[in-house]
Amino acid sequence: MNITQIKYVLEVARSSSIREAATKLFISQPALSASIKELEEELGILIFERTNKGITVTDSGREFLNYAKKAAAQYEILEDRYLSRDRGKEHFSVSAQHYNIAIRAFSEVIRRSDPEKYVFSIHETKTMEVLEDVRSLKSEVGIISFSGASEKIIKKLIREYGLEFTPLMQRETYAYVWKGHPFAERTEISIEELSDYPCILFDQSDDSNFYLPEEAMADYDFKKLIKSDDRATTMELIAELHGYSIGSGMLSGDDALLQGLVSIKLKEEDPLIIGYIVRKGSAMSAYGEIYVEELLKFKELED
Repeated sequence: MNITQIKYVLEVARSSSIREAATKLFISQPALSASIKELEEELGILIFERTNKGITVTDSGREFLNYAKKAAAQYEILEDRYLSRDRGKEHFSVSAQHYNIAIRAFSEVIRRSDPEKYVFSIHETKTMEVLEDVRSLKSEVGIISFSGASEKIIKKLIREYGLEFTPLMQRETYAYVWKGHPFAERTEISIEELSDYPCILFDQSDDSNFYLPEEAMADYDFKKLIKSDDRATTMELIAELHGYSIGSGMLSGDDALLQGLVSIKLKEEDPLIIGYIVRKGSAMSAYGEIYVEELLKFKELED
């Protein structure tokens, strides 16, 4: 087994097609199939089930993929630090759910430190990936949130992953609509009143056994529901379909994507706790320390 085979398997799993994966990897389909078969024989498991309709991941394959993702992430860190053209440059990385405080603090790190040469990264991603990124040291700090529906499982994962969570703020539940929506002038509304319009939720599904909703009210049985994993797509759907999404009410005029949105307080209550995570016991870089300092400027809650 080698890192190339691991990358091949991960791409096939993402593409759900040997042919499509081979195109993205710039190798022939027979060569890709042979490489995966060789790996399966070495491991003694079947990673993919081949059928006339395509391929699916087996139970054994799903378990292998979870480990493969971590191995590939660690290898990428090594490549970035020691093998790429970016060696010799300062590195710092953050992973976050969709909160503007993550971007503001990140920008302040660059303004305050102003290194001569650097490669800094900010990954706006799903809850599980934020946890995994900080656990694997792909990112030094992560920004996450949880509501009543996800609090127990997220706190359990934080303990199991050897992480520490520091709460920053609590935010009530809001509906986001486009400024031309019939209810845009309302100051308060219920989900029932919005039931004739589609709710657009951020899709957090992945290959893990956990579903970790980012929004409040994620366990509500919405009459009309659209899942999206891209913020620009979500904004367009809200505007085009008079849809709405659920959030913390934290809209920034500096974010061009959000400038057309209006927040309306929901009558239903499911407050979000927003905070940051770090590896327990890990020494922080100077950039990580600055980042945390900037985040703590938003702190409203006690630990």
